[in-house]
Amino acid sequence: MIFKKYLVVVPGIILAFVLYTLSQGLNNIIGIEILGYAKSPISTAMIAILMGIILGNIFKMREGFLLGLDFTQKYILKLGIICLGIQLKPFEFLKFGTVAIPLIIVCIISVLVVIKLLIKKLKISTKMAYLISIGSTVCGTTAIMATAPIIKANKGEVAYAIANITVFGIISMLIYPYFANIYFNGDPMYVGLFLGTAIHETSQVAAAGLIYDQQFNSPETLNVATVTKLIRNTFLIIMIPLFAYLFNRNKTKKNNYSILDIFPYFVLGFIGMIIFRNIGDQVFLTENSQILWQHSVTTIKDSAKVFLSMAMAAVGLSTNLKDLKSMGYKPFIVGLVAMVTVGLVSIIAMQTFTKLFL
Repeated sequence: MIFKKYLVVVPGIILAFVLYTLSQGLNNIIGIEILGYAKSPISTAMIAILMGIILGNIFKMREGFLLGLDFTQKYILKLGIICLGIQLKPFEFLKFGTVAIPLIIVCIISVLVVIKLLIKKLKISTKMAYLISIGSTVCGTTAIMATAPIIKANKGEVAYAIANITVFGIISMLIYPYFANIYFNGDPMYVGLFLGTAIHETSQVAAAGLIYDQQFNSPETLNVATVTKLIRNTFLIIMIPLFAYLFNRNKTKKNNYSILDIFPYFVLGFIGMIIFRNIGDQVFLTENSQILWQHSVTTIKDSAKVFLSMAMAAVGLSTNLKDLKSMGYKPFIVGLVAMVTVGLVSIIAMQTFTKLFL
């Protein structure tokens, strides 16, 4: 019975893997065969999500595929992020964190203030503003879904907010790696911090970091972006109670929520993989064991990129461009302002905090 339950997700997972494989093949044809590079300068993750968006909006996805695509976006993505931990050392995690935490706090406060002022002018619902705010500042769709029942948002408000975050997250995911490379002169620390704080979804940050790594050969940027986003995700356990208090402070009935239900546990898996890598580096010291260990590390690194690219293909296939029509211009403006605000604040704050902490 349990086997049958999980078997239904297989078609969607296979579809995501096939699209990843096609993207990798197309990437090699364009970058190596046509352009003549030894290694393609084009990002497989970018091709995967763009192909997914095109195919997903030309063909209607069957229910059997949607279940697997959803599984890929949620769980295979997290598996890919956990595997990325194999590239890091503990002191690097702490180094990035000392800069990322104050940067994240400033970005969250700035966006909340700007949206608070903006909704007075546009007169959109408070619930909608809360959902867009937490989606823009913390962790996208996950934050929206966790906040919705706390503030009793209806399905229409949730759908609007998710469409908003998805649209602007994809735009920033595709543009910011190239913008950041130019603006920060290819500095991996600055670029990674910017991508980790300025892009909404965990999947979008992972994709942007992977795009940057594949385009500019900078695995450190992918590491910094991932660590920054994972730290940012943990702020959900602060923001949910805060929003619950703000929304219910004048009401007699309070909503119940559980920290255990909203904590992003895959962050612990990521940290565990960092520890695993560093234990392995200390244990496997002989020449033969080192060769085997390094091969294992390389395999996990490569697997992480495959999993992330599959997740990007699934995101693309699940993105319905018709949602743009249903958003309306007011939430669209709020989402645009939130995206621009978090990007600008990230740049300004980053240049301040990196001078203090680095």
